Amino acid sequence: MQQPCPLCNSNAKLFYKTENRTHYQCNTCFGIFADANSRPSQDVEKTHYQQHNNDIDDKGYQKFVSPITNSVRRDFTANHKGLDFGAGTGPVISKVLTDDGFSIVPYDPYFHNYPKLLQEQYDYIASCEVIEHFYNPHKEFSLLKKMLKPQGKLYCMTHLYNENIDFANWYYKNDPTHVFIYQKQTFEWIRKEFGFSDVCIKDRLITFSV
Repeated sequence: MQQPCPLCNSNAKLFYKTENRTHYQCNTCFGIFADANSRPSQDVEKTHYQQHNNDIDDKGYQKFVSPITNSVRRDFTANHKGLDFGAGTGPVISKVLTDDGFSIVPYDPYFHNYPKLLQEQYDYIASCEVIEHFYNPHKEFSLLKKMLKPQGKLYCMTHLYNENIDFANWYYKNDPTHVFIYQKQTFEWIRKEFGFSDVCIKDRLITFSV
């Protein structure tokens, strides 16, 4: 059984299969993705996101996104322009940074759907727990790179997979909206494909530099 990889379009081999879902692993970029037939509908996906407890004033939630917000504070100033891509029902990154005087706007196809924002360019883009939801990661990363100014940075957070993780019992793959899982090699492939100058991986934080 083989499937074309939605990131690099190479052949991907069967990786893990249950009664309800099949995962494939790409031979080229090492991405792991769920079979398209097991993806939730847009209505189901939106309802799933609405059930998340994303209170922007919750200190625990603010701490969770702090790898991104602390990086933005370190690398940029209030004079720079940012985008919170895939901000969800509770745009906590926008909230925290705006409170600090930063200029950042939220975008989300379900909850902050302002397509004009995708036609602009930004000094930095934050995308927290979003990239694992990409049905078409090649299209999305191409867009993200296009929206970054020279010297810009893309901050992503996701849970990477590695061979030491027991995939069968791994919580992260059980979310029905998590359709594309990344490994370190996957991010290196993305760096080369889209022309980023560098990628830095620190735990769940992945930083691409233009």
